[in-house]
Amino acid sequence: MNALASPTQPATATVTAPVIEATGLGLTFETGDGPVHALSNVDLAIGKGEFVSFIGPSGCGKTTFLRVIADLEQPTAGRITVNGMSPEEARRQRAYGYVFQAAGLFPWRTIERNVALPLEIMGYPKSEVAQRIARTLDLVNLTGFEKKFPWQLSGGMQQRASIARALAFDADLLLMDEPFGALDEIVRDHLNEQLLQLWDRTNKTICFVTHSIPEAVYLSTKIVVMSPRPGRVTDVIDSTLPRERPLDIRETPEFLAIAARVRDGLRAGHSYED
Repeated sequence: MNALASPTQPATATVTAPVIEATGLGLTFETGDGPVHALSNVDLAIGKGEFVSFIGPSGCGKTTFLRVIADLEQPTAGRITVNGMSPEEARRQRAYGYVFQAAGLFPWRTIERNVALPLEIMGYPKSEVAQRIARTLDLVNLTGFEKKFPWQLSGGMQQRASIARALAFDADLLLMDEPFGALDEIVRDHLNEQLLQLWDRTNKTICFVTHSIPEAVYLSTKIVVMSPRPGRVTDVIDSTLPRERPLDIRETPEFLAIAARVRDGLRAGHSYED
């Protein structure tokens, strides 16, 4: 991926109509051992072009919230809209791309055919499929690897291919569920840099689940801190960092101050009582 020059300005996006708006959102799973309260009274608005990270302990509802946005789970209380529509309508209009924790590439398909899969399902003409594959592989710096199979690529390259697949049909919203969690720190840092460049080039709205405080602070315009189950929002932190972020920004006082606030929010969440 080619880095593009970015203006040095606060990274907070200009908020117009929310891309995602949740009001009093709750979700309870009924199980044989009784109800499991996954989300409780979540109020949140995400504007166009924002990069929003969700952070909290395991089981706090981060992934569940993404799955509600994607219409993979249905809330049991409150309401949520995606681009002003219900999640079901947004899904039918293919309003988002989803990147899972594992790359989930089909081993018998080449990289270009993995990226092509959603386009084939949607019925795009072959000429347009080829153009979209070339464009998205260029975005994630995988040009030249079209004919390779997933097993011929490193873990980081496989995740980039997974991101290309999610970008192929050009949805404005990208949902990312801890996509770099299984990678080593060096690869993860590199992909963090590339993801910021991708976001800068495309102006997508990104919702990103992570367990890493440095990753959340480095990537985000907004950080949503969540409590243990039932998942509640304990803090929403708007970043004051500039849009252009070299890795060494993580050693600056501004970065460390935001990280400290995230850590305080995580600690405070553990004191909440049901």
